[in-house]
Amino acid sequence: MKILEERIRRDGTVLPGDVLKVDNFLNHQIDPQLMDELGAEFARYFEDAGVTKILTVESSGIAPAVMAGLHLKVPVIFARKHKSLTLTDNLYTAKVYSYTKRVTNDISIDRRFISTTDKVLIIDDFLANGQAVQGLLDITNAAQIPVAGVGVVIEKRFQKGHELVKAAGVPLVALASIAAFEDGQVVFSEN
Repeated sequence: MKILEERIRRDGTVLPGDVLKVDNFLNHQIDPQLMDELGAEFARYFEDAGVTKILTVESSGIAPAVMAGLHLKVPVIFARKHKSLTLTDNLYTAKVYSYTKRVTNDISIDRRFISTTDKVLIIDDFLANGQAVQGLLDITNAAQIPVAGVGVVIEKRFQKGHELVKAAGVPLVALASIAAFEDGQVVFSEN
């Protein structure tokens, strides 16, 4: 998606440790017009996949997931990372390690919101090592729910997340695919 690649080139910052900082349009300050375009693009890819719900992990995946849900006309469920007084039992849970925060979280989804009659699309902001997506796949496996696909705004193709999703046999759509970081610049994959 050229508009996204241009925005990453213009506003993204490559940090040490193969981290891409895009907090001025994706995961701190959010550009609603760009999110709408991303949601429309995800919907274009998955409109015929029979998606009934979208799953994501709080918090950076919520904006693109909501926009995809708007375009697909389906509800969005986000897995919570933090305990809540209202979310205490009857949960699907999984452990997820955050590469950028260097912490393991238990993510949870209330069982009332997903059932075996659903077909879900997983949306997230980044795919790097694949831990957030793996956690959501673990939840869908426990709930015996088919997964229509995984959509990510940005994938770092040189890390293991891409292969993890492919090995799970799940269709993967990355709107921007990064092959490498070279001399502080982003190099996008050709495919």
